[in-house]
Amino acid sequence: MAKLQIESTTKKSGLPAMDRRSFVKRAANDFRMNKTIYLMLLPVVVYYLIFHYGPLYGLQIAFKDYSPMKGFADSPWIGLKHFTAFFDSFYFWRLLRNTILLSVYSLIMAFPAGIILALLLNEIRSRAFKRAVQTITYMPHFISLVVIVGFMVDFLERNGLINKLLTSIFGIDSIPFMRQPEWFRTLYIGSDIWQNIGWSSIIFLAAISNIDPSLYEASKIDGASRWKQTLHITIPGIMPTVIILLILQIGHFMSVGMDKILLMYNPATYETADVIQTYVYRKGILEADYSYSAAVGLFNSVISFVLLILANAIARRTSEARLW
Repeated sequence: MAKLQIESTTKKSGLPAMDRRSFVKRAANDFRMNKTIYLMLLPVVVYYLIFHYGPLYGLQIAFKDYSPMKGFADSPWIGLKHFTAFFDSFYFWRLLRNTILLSVYSLIMAFPAGIILALLLNEIRSRAFKRAVQTITYMPHFISLVVIVGFMVDFLERNGLINKLLTSIFGIDSIPFMRQPEWFRTLYIGSDIWQNIGWSSIIFLAAISNIDPSLYEASKIDGASRWKQTLHITIPGIMPTVIILLILQIGHFMSVGMDKILLMYNPATYETADVIQTYVYRKGILEADYSYSAAVGLFNSVISFVLLILANAIARRTSEARLW
């Protein structure tokens, strides 16, 4: 009887019984040898289980007419009604357009900025000057978003420093930058580059430092200029790092910085500033339409997941660098 049970378990698991016992034994030995490391990892695992995987249970309200009084179990199922309502709404194409445009501009302008800065810093021979530039470019990353947007509001208002300079030097009438929809994307991307360019260059500088110095020495013997060395050695050397970070960036393609947009936008700039995540915030938190906002948020997450899979698949076919 015991033999039959073992055979049945083996067939269900798809692994020979001896291999399964060997795996369990190796896992137990590894845990005993590295129990300190596993204990250090435990808080991270618990955090993700509670705050990332646990809330997945609540996604069911996207398919229900959820009421806090009735709870998850007693709220009636309504299928795809909320999704259909969102797709047919007046705001759908505006939200999708704004989200995609901000994400594309970030990929085209903000993402390469850190690479360019790292390449430029790599060419600096004065250590003192290089450290000074790094310190200056790193500092904005540690400034709170609230403070950053506060600076922007003060400098860009009608009586702010920027308008005073434009009026006194160029004779241009003052412009309400923060209240004009056509200026929102420029201000958002520009401030994002200024705040994060130094911080994002750190990992690219680390990748450059791992390139074999003998490659540069050989290129010098062959008469290659600094530009040729950068083009044929440095850039190919950091390309695996660039691809991995680009895949991760595409995975957050639909997750535009909601916190910053909430601080920057106002009803006058909704036309270009309102994105899917800010819409979810208004519908879910301010208007308490939990089921509808959950449906919109789920749609946004599914699109991001699909883009991540496609980006990794393309990287797998075109290069050796990929997430999995």
